[in-house]
Amino acid sequence: MEYMVQDLVEMLTEGAGIEYDDAMHTIYDSDIYEKLMDAETGLSRESPSYVYGLLQDEINFGHIVQAEV
Repeated sequence: MEYMVQDLVEMLTEGAGIEYDDAMHTIYDSDIYEKLMDAETGLSRESPSYVYGLLQDEINFGHIVQAEV
């Protein structure tokens, strides 16, 4: 889990130009982080880039947007 959070912080700081501390707060305060911590969601088994996409949706739209299959 630590590695996932670290990858997300790196993606936010590099991709969105957010400062490190702000990136940490963004992640820890997100619904995505809550779902990452819940083993039943399976989100922790996804790739960091997939989770980052969900985080971006949450940041941009205020909620998680997941495509219908």
